[in-house]
Amino acid sequence: MPSGKQPAVKYYVGVDVGSASVRAALVDGSGTVVAHAEKPIQVWEPLPDHYEQSSADIWAACCSVTKEVVRGVDASQIRGLGFDATCSLVVVDKQFQPLAVNSEGQTHRNVIMWMDHRAVSQVQRINATQHRVLDYVGGAMSVEMQPPKLLWIKENLPESWEKVGYFFDLPDFLSWKATGVTARSLCTVVCKWTYTSDRGWDDSFWKMIGLEDLVKDKYEKIGNHVLSPGEAVGKGLTPEAAKDLGLPEGIAVAASLIDAHAGGLGVIGADVKGHNLPCENQPITSRVAMICGTSSCHMGVSETPIFVPGVWGPYFSAMVPGLWLNEGGQSATGKLIDHVVRGHVAFPELEAKAAASAHSIYTYLNSHLDLIKKSLPVGFLTVDLHVWPDFHGNRSPLTDLTLKGMVVGLTLSRGLDELALIYLATIQAIALGTRHILEVMQAAGHDITTLFLCGGLSKNPLFVQMHADITGKPVVLSKEVESVLVGAAILGACASGDFASIQ
Repeated sequence: MPSGKQPAVKYYVGVDVGSASVRAALVDGSGTVVAHAEKPIQVWEPLPDHYEQSSADIWAACCSVTKEVVRGVDASQIRGLGFDATCSLVVVDKQFQPLAVNSEGQTHRNVIMWMDHRAVSQVQRINATQHRVLDYVGGAMSVEMQPPKLLWIKENLPESWEKVGYFFDLPDFLSWKATGVTARSLCTVVCKWTYTSDRGWDDSFWKMIGLEDLVKDKYEKIGNHVLSPGEAVGKGLTPEAAKDLGLPEGIAVAASLIDAHAGGLGVIGADVKGHNLPCENQPITSRVAMICGTSSCHMGVSETPIFVPGVWGPYFSAMVPGLWLNEGGQSATGKLIDHVVRGHVAFPELEAKAAASAHSIYTYLNSHLDLIKKSLPVGFLTVDLHVWPDFHGNRSPLTDLTLKGMVVGLTLSRGLDELALIYLATIQAIALGTRHILEVMQAAGHDITTLFLCGGLSKNPLFVQMHADITGKPVVLSKEVESVLVGAAILGACASGDFASIQ
């Protein structure tokens, strides 16, 4: 017998920048996460609805977690690197140094976060133009997209505006940091900046909203070189970035994805054979990937463009190459549950009891609901308690950022039972919001049979169960819980050339 050595395992690194932390994973060729690390990042809230971060802080965290997951691995086995991140706005000068996005002149705070709602008057003026590019964002642009934020900077921070060299979507900032190439991902520019895959930038739109200076410099500041997600960027990892990240110089770096889109990529293609699901032997267009964390995104793909009122898209090739994407969303889900639970008068008691039982507060609340539910299913406990969940406005399908939240059916009770009930009612409200989005997508022409969940909230069995009950659709959870990181690693695997395509 020939004493042939086993072929060395090939690894891919996925880096995911969420709202509050950066995570990295080492993933093998079959999509299994071999190592995983996480590090918190800083968020500043200088004013109500203003959320800022630091690109230097974010990159330092990327380096720290990446070094951790590749420790002890033979460098020659690492083949590619993929990034995903929240669609926050990074502002740098012509030398790529950070510029302040605040009136205090704090230059290290050079990122306006995705969930920042400072540009309300700017987005209202943009929507009043009724320009044709708005057809591709459900008819009305969100305050969370980039054009209103750019306009806000121009109108409120003229000093920073004068000095700007580049505006990056955070996923593109990361691929620039790794390669030194300022190429943008089709995902970010199409989904958050009004680029279209057939026409590119629309000069008349930027002129109409008062940002004609971006047209004048041939879009140098916002990107005139666009790559498909998973395409290799430049010559791969630069020597400097390789040292920072603890990775081999020159390995393939992929054009990036927005974090929700990476999550969608990580779950939507899952093999469901033998589980008797309605989407088995059906095209991928019968699935919706739901990425639920701080906020939630509902990603559905179609062969032809479907225009859904109040739902973003259709975006061509923004998640799965060759397919059109519609993206519904809820601006506050995990953040809302946290807000409601932590703000309740019985929270200290909950925290103490959860700690004593060595469980998380949510595991404890779920078991407490099981204790008080008596004979009926747990969902019936809130027959007299209702939450309207738009505490941070409504992203889809009402597209009304002025909406506020509401709770109906409060009593004078202040104990743990009442906290558990309001927690349950909040989760149900979020699930009803998902149902609203799915109904609007289906009315417009989507045929959705099955939900694929990932993200932090998909680890909460109550959240998952309420979504199944309230939408009436089966929910699939991936065996690999870190689906967003798997999606990022898929990008790196594609860029490496080891696989012929994303699919």
